[in-house]
Amino acid sequence: MNINPHMTGDERFDRTPADESMSPISVADLIEWAKGFFGRQYWIFAIGVACALAAAIAYLSVTPPQYTATAMLMIDRGKVRDLQVPGSPLGDGPLDTVQVDTQVEVLRSDTIGLAVIRAQNLMEDPELDGRARAAVNPLAKLFSLFRSNAAPEPLSTKAVLGGFLSRRKITRVGKTYILEVSYQSSDPVHAANIANAIAEAYIDNELETKYQVTRRASTWLQGRIKELRAQAADADLAVFEYKEKNKIIDYGNVSVSGPGAASGRLIGDQQLSELNSQLMATRGATAEAKARLDRIEDVLKQDVRDATVADTLKNEIINRLRTRYLDMAAREASWSVQYGSNHLAAVNLRTQMDELLRSMSDELNRIAASYRSEFEIAKAREEALERRLAELVSESQSTYRDRIGLGDLESGAKVSRAIYDTFLQRYLEAMQQQSFPITEARVINPATPPSFKSSPIAGQVMGLGGAIGFILALGVALLRETTDGTFRTARQVEEKLQAPCLSVLPLMGEDAEAASNVFSGLPVKWTGRPTRRDTPEPPGCAPPLAGGTMLNEAVLRYVVEQPLSAAAEGFRAIKIVADIRKASTGNRIIGVTSTLPGEGKSTVACNLAGLMAHAGKRAILIDADLRKPSLGRSLTTAPEVGLLEVLADPAQLDRAVCIDAVTGLALLPSVVDGGLVHSDEIVSSEAFRRLLEQLRQRYDYIIVDLPPLAPVVDVRAIAAMIESFVFVVEWGRTKADLVHRHLQAKPEVYDRLLGVVLNKADTRLFKRYEQGSQFNHMYYVHHGEDRLPAKV
Repeated sequence: MNINPHMTGDERFDRTPADESMSPISVADLIEWAKGFFGRQYWIFAIGVACALAAAIAYLSVTPPQYTATAMLMIDRGKVRDLQVPGSPLGDGPLDTVQVDTQVEVLRSDTIGLAVIRAQNLMEDPELDGRARAAVNPLAKLFSLFRSNAAPEPLSTKAVLGGFLSRRKITRVGKTYILEVSYQSSDPVHAANIANAIAEAYIDNELETKYQVTRRASTWLQGRIKELRAQAADADLAVFEYKEKNKIIDYGNVSVSGPGAASGRLIGDQQLSELNSQLMATRGATAEAKARLDRIEDVLKQDVRDATVADTLKNEIINRLRTRYLDMAAREASWSVQYGSNHLAAVNLRTQMDELLRSMSDELNRIAASYRSEFEIAKAREEALERRLAELVSESQSTYRDRIGLGDLESGAKVSRAIYDTFLQRYLEAMQQQSFPITEARVINPATPPSFKSSPIAGQVMGLGGAIGFILALGVALLRETTDGTFRTARQVEEKLQAPCLSVLPLMGEDAEAASNVFSGLPVKWTGRPTRRDTPEPPGCAPPLAGGTMLNEAVLRYVVEQPLSAAAEGFRAIKIVADIRKASTGNRIIGVTSTLPGEGKSTVACNLAGLMAHAGKRAILIDADLRKPSLGRSLTTAPEVGLLEVLADPAQLDRAVCIDAVTGLALLPSVVDGGLVHSDEIVSSEAFRRLLEQLRQRYDYIIVDLPPLAPVVDVRAIAAMIESFVFVVEWGRTKADLVHRHLQAKPEVYDRLLGVVLNKADTRLFKRYEQGSQFNHMYYVHHGEDRLPAKV
């Protein structure tokens, strides 16, 4: 991320969300993050997968093997239809998917399960009450110790049924009519017997169900037939008595629908019906003759050449005349064009055409006369039939009253007889159905004892256990990653704080050990000043004390003691940025601060100042942390005069400044007996400003060790006097949101940031967060005539 150092603090923080949303995430970034993620959290994955695999192995060791036997049933209604009585209501029609699924649910029902339990005496089966599991399960044995020694109560049928159903499985094979019946048991022979017993119980249940249905239907039909027989006899008797009373005699066609039932049709009615039929046919013929006559008369009124009556189309004479007419018309038209319309040949043709038209008209008149004659004959016949029909109607009126009610009686008798016949036929079919012990299902593949166990399968259990362990470990690892909230890489610092990360410094002790492993097992120490050995001390500074003043803690002089370590390279990176800033802006006063105490700001300030002095720069380190000064306590000789005394009397500056004998670093400690209440007033005073201006004339760099930002306000008070700030953040400890909040709330510090330093980084863990870090490489270094190795 490109960071503009000239932007204000508010501008940097305001643009952070936009920068993050617009920065694309590449596949390489994801791969790099994944490598680092698994490298950082590998021990969680190792523990999670190992625990899951151990649990899987324990499960395999205590779980008895289970065997699954399978029998195959086929639902086939075709064979049943061949044996059933035609028209039987049982088993008619082909099976569909819903019906097959229904049979699956029947197989899964409690009725079949209870039938198998009773048939196989499974109430005493130890697998169904958990006693077999307790015999091999150590946990069950342990729990059984806490139970009373009383005899166990007998299990209920519901409990045994539940255990049976949990071991039984019914499935349909694809979209076929084949059903698989499976049963699981620790004994393969027992599993096969139970699977076959389930199939047999289902077939027996189907036979029993059909028998019960047929028997109930037969019983009901028998009672109903008696009622219908009595009703049919009563209806026939009523018809017979009515005819006898009204002296109705049947003639002609007699249709018998049952004993004693006649059609009741009189001869007069039959004649009337026949005459009416003849009249209707005659009227139709009259209407047809009248239509033909009207059509031919309409044709005669038009041009004879357009006659399209059906008879004209069938008349050979008219067709022949029309053909000759059309031929002559074609020749006349051709000759008129060639020779002219007045030519003699054309005139003769037109004369012949007129003769043909007259002949056609005469033939049509002859057809019309024939149609007229037919119409008159049909009309006369119609009138005769109408007169005869009127006479028959007059004769029938006298006997019509006697026939009132006969139709209702006959209809009722016919309906009663039809219902009786239907029920009698169904009764006979039901009686015959009881003698057919058939069912739609049959066993096509009986179950046999399996040779291999079905569960637990070691590969599946181990794979599932490993997958579960990996998923749980992944969740824990992601939770750790997402809830970390601290700075781990320089990129995180730059993205979150919008400020350059100057360096990532390792823990001093770890870095010393790494360097000692490189250089023949001995730590590298540089006890002299490598450059500018003849450089005189700055004027006005006190000469070194007797024997030289020494910093008491090794970490405060670490870059001098271990000049070839990664920490020393990190401090050199800070120094380079400070040199560039000093060359461009003239900034000499550098304040070192942090968010919280204990992040190593004093160590960073001492080592940075010591590196500058050891490199030949004129540098002074001021301990301005008046609440908790640490520089004075780290000196071999306790100072008597410090920063407070110099502010009170500037003439004591030379007495208060101490010189480190090894690096030549000038030190201005703070001698504070007790806690100061108004330390912010001291560091923001005019005396402190004059002191800094005086030191600017003597030294190239003034490093000020400041108190942390969060607990006290001293940094904000002195911020106007500090030209650049080095902000120290402890790696993997200080929360990023806390640093972000305090820097955003203090723009006077943020706008003067030289950069951020990640301190106390764990070198082994840091390599897993950021590839290609400074901790992964060692450089060639010359010391006298020896060459250091290129890499570890």
